[in-house]
Amino acid sequence: MRKPYTTTPPVVMTIAGVDSGGGAGVAADLKTFAALGVHGTCAVTALTAQNTQGVTAIVPTSPEMVVAQIEANVSDFGCDALKTGMLATAEIVEAVYACVARLHLKNLVVDPVMIATSGALLLAPEAREAYREMLIPVSTVITPNVPEAESLLGHSLHGVDDLPAAARELSHQWEPGPEAVIITGGHCVEKGEATDVLYERKTNRVHYLLGPALETGTTHGSGCVFAAALAAHLSAGAPLLKAAQAAKQFTTEALRYGLHLGAGVGPVNPMWNLVQKEETR
Repeated sequence: MRKPYTTTPPVVMTIAGVDSGGGAGVAADLKTFAALGVHGTCAVTALTAQNTQGVTAIVPTSPEMVVAQIEANVSDFGCDALKTGMLATAEIVEAVYACVARLHLKNLVVDPVMIATSGALLLAPEAREAYREMLIPVSTVITPNVPEAESLLGHSLHGVDDLPAAARELSHQWEPGPEAVIITGGHCVEKGEATDVLYERKTNRVHYLLGPALETGTTHGSGCVFAAALAAHLSAGAPLLKAAQAAKQFTTEALRYGLHLGAGVGPVNPMWNLVQKEETR
């Protein structure tokens, strides 16, 4: 008789929006968690109607419902790490911050989602200050892409050489502030490399996360997958640098095995390892 399955995996929660096309947000996060062997829970912050060509409608969840989901998850499953994605409104940002503080949640990865790949606005303008004043200061690590980093900094970045100083500047804007900042460099590819820059505040060190710049039209959800993979590795006890390197490698493969679906920007594939296994049979 087969023994019962008794493994207790780490638990990671995503607090994000639902992408009806399944390429980003909660769907991408939960697939990433599953692929990396952790159990994923979720608190849905918004419903979106979208596909590979754009976002056609957004309905934010009430802050009260976001809090209820977080509390239900934590009270029963616990939470070894969490990541935030699309938070939509200032009220939701404030509600999430209050839960993080009250429930003493650790390993908080903040992906400051502001604009969709298609250009659709996913964050109310007044919510940016809520991010700055509440959630980012208590985060473990933030993972803005270049446009998001520019928005948080208030000035432009012109290439990979600008990213170390920008990451350092972001880290020291707040007190206590995030332990680390990772600026993902997919928007400023140079010499065939997509370089992410990690700045660790405690050691004042900069690390470069290198990966090939893949020529693919399947990049939708890549930021979500990177932040989710980072949270998954942190939940399992990995040191920050190793967690970031592993998340970079995982995301590169998710891009390499992206799904050519729809008429626009296709989704990355967090289940790429299943495809890889099929290819090696």
